[in-house]
Amino acid sequence: MIETPYLLFLGDAPDALAAKVAQGIKDWRPHNAVGQFRMEGCKADMRLPDMTLEEARAAGARTLVIGVANRGGVISAAWKKVLVQALEEGFDLASGLHNLLRDEPDLVAVAQATGRQLHDVRVPSVQYPIANGVKRSGKRCLAVGTDCSVGKMYTALCMDREMKARGLKSSFRATGQTGILITGDGVPLDAVIADFMAGSVEWLTPDNDADHWDMIEGQGSLFHVSYSGVTMALIHGGQPDALVVCHEPTREHMRGLPGYRLPTLEQVRDMALALAKVANPACQVIGYAINTQHMSEDEAQAYLADVEARLGLPATDPYRYGADKLVDALAAI
Repeated sequence: MIETPYLLFLGDAPDALAAKVAQGIKDWRPHNAVGQFRMEGCKADMRLPDMTLEEARAAGARTLVIGVANRGGVISAAWKKVLVQALEEGFDLASGLHNLLRDEPDLVAVAQATGRQLHDVRVPSVQYPIANGVKRSGKRCLAVGTDCSVGKMYTALCMDREMKARGLKSSFRATGQTGILITGDGVPLDAVIADFMAGSVEWLTPDNDADHWDMIEGQGSLFHVSYSGVTMALIHGGQPDALVVCHEPTREHMRGLPGYRLPTLEQVRDMALALAKVANPACQVIGYAINTQHMSEDEAQAYLADVEARLGLPATDPYRYGADKLVDALAAI
């Protein structure tokens, strides 16, 4: 078990999106976030108290969580001094990066000498099966996106929260490092061997009560040439009964791919639904989740109204305005 509360390490994150792990923890488990540690040049800010390691320990923090999700998931050499010092001052370390803490000899040596723990949450802990495509009982909703980091996890979490508030049966199913750090469980899907990715999603979303919904955290995008494979595994392994299309309208290009423009909502809707029907012919698109964080109130409301009028399905920012419309649409299936 990863000890809480956390000190969120933002390192030298170049922008807010690079610190999306920290942002997710701060938004969904604020009681676990004592403060933030930022290095010189950091452009991210969780609006938590900036703390030294000594101050954070005095405030009760037990684990330094690497809150950065950089391209390739690497432990920066520039971070090492802080990570070593954190171990020496009594912190455990937790990371969701591909570059594992346990593979860094200097960190391992200090952890052993100080009796501290290294937690790598992006390591599969189960021997997942190969997907068999057999239909499972219960219902499943998957968030798919026009791009990476557009709000797929937030959409699933918001819908799960609204379902539970209504007394309905729902489980959030984490498929990435942030979701796992928020909930304490899940599948680190992008670290699973490719042949077993769809099977791991089947394992994550097993047979359930007929009126139970699994809210599956989406990953990547079918239109993102770097990460489309993980999206396909979710679509086929998840066998969703419902899809929610997620989008961030102010993006100028795909995340990390300046040569690629974002697809339209219609393109994602049509392609994702066609692929989902391979595993579940009854699958439906039930609505659109629009990340309006960079839009004014008037801009956001106008955009959502336009999407609803143009595409004929409910559209909302589930984090800003609530997930009522999307849950209402699920109930209508």
